[in-house]
Amino acid sequence: AEPPNIILVFIDDMGWGDFSCFGNQAVETQNIDRLAKEGIRFEQFYVNSPICSPSRVAISTGQYPARWKITSYLAHRELNQRRGMAHWLNPEPPTLATFPQESGYSTGHFGKWHMGGQRDVGEAPLISKYGFDQSLTNFEGLGPRILALKDAYNGKKVTAHTLGSDKLGNPAEITYVDRSLVTQSFTQSALQFIKKSESEEKPFYINLWPDDVHSPFFPPEARRSDGSKRALYHGVLDTMDEQLGVLFDYVRNSPNLQNNTLILVCSDNGPEKGAGSAGPFRGFKTHLFEGGIRSSLIAWAPGLIDSDKTGTVNTDSWFSAMDLVPSLLSLANVKTNTRFDGQPLGSMILGNTNESRNAPLFFRRPPDRDSFYGISDCPDLAVRDGDWKLLCEYDGTQAELYNLKLDRGEKNNVASDHPDVTRRLTASVVQWHQTMPQDAGSTFDATPKSRKPKNR
Repeated sequence: AEPPNIILVFIDDMGWGDFSCFGNQAVETQNIDRLAKEGIRFEQFYVNSPICSPSRVAISTGQYPARWKITSYLAHRELNQRRGMAHWLNPEPPTLATFPQESGYSTGHFGKWHMGGQRDVGEAPLISKYGFDQSLTNFEGLGPRILALKDAYNGKKVTAHTLGSDKLGNPAEITYVDRSLVTQSFTQSALQFIKKSESEEKPFYINLWPDDVHSPFFPPEARRSDGSKRALYHGVLDTMDEQLGVLFDYVRNSPNLQNNTLILVCSDNGPEKGAGSAGPFRGFKTHLFEGGIRSSLIAWAPGLIDSDKTGTVNTDSWFSAMDLVPSLLSLANVKTNTRFDGQPLGSMILGNTNESRNAPLFFRRPPDRDSFYGISDCPDLAVRDGDWKLLCEYDGTQAELYNLKLDRGEKNNVASDHPDVTRRLTASVVQWHQTMPQDAGSTFDATPKSRKPKNR
């Protein structure tokens, strides 16, 4: 069979319940919803970290991000060092783009990167070093990039959102656009890339990773509503859906692309508190509770998914972003000897089975997020195994156990009722944690030495 085209849409800081097909009643995400009506919606999909950079490492490498010492968002080198983290993803591990590129695919990255080349880190590898023929990113990466202008339509000065990116790399590679048009810039570049691949008769793999659902929220003036945080977020969400819809429609209206293209849409972690919605789940971005790590996922592929599965919802299969890597490679018939932490589940993604991961799924919190969003002592570790979910500290103490089949909101801690399960899962997650490279999570102090008050 002809190799399928693949488009991975990875949205920034969007909650499980933010698509209207996942329960949002404030905004109709009609273009995303149409993908769900023509494809499959998955309700038990996980990302592998509750924060952006490590989540992106996992979906790029198919491996736990802790293996590569990226366990929180990449920032200034001083903060990276204090948290025991790398400054960028080592280009040594093959990525999801590397293998298709070697097999004749055109590969492009359009959107947020955040795996190196941010703040004051200007010597990180370019995105092309990770298997991409072309890239366009934002302030969290190097090379050609779009930087946003923030216009609140209140008469105040319009400022640029750069976080130091304007001082990195080649200034000629930077284009400034209104924040509300950033996703449109990425989508237009991705469309041009698709058309070029078509003209060259090459299959394509594309990352389309919009960043505007992440704060600061600057929707068009007509979608600012009352100016509240949630209203601005919904305005941005609505605009993103509209801008992505242009690309979706192009693929849908092309007979060749429609019958041989797989589009996946998901989020990199849970929502920022007060902005997006985690639906029925507990917690937010940075938390290891379900609200921080469970993501909505939609798979659209009319020519690949059995027609009987069109518009269905998979409520049974639990799997993760790491699993997407070997799954997509198997669907593209790309061979590799790389050892992934993810498992190939391509048949399930196309609706042929309801299988799940057969290995536990482990999580470690960001080292700088032991206290966040109202929780003074966030669990350090978590493991999902079958219907069971356990959270605990680094040493296995303070265990919380939940049966997600009966209690997906993690409201009823049943650790004392199931001591054998609690002991088994605690031992497994602590052992996993100890085999991974360590960060500074157990010793991290949020106040740099240079800013601590002197003893008097």
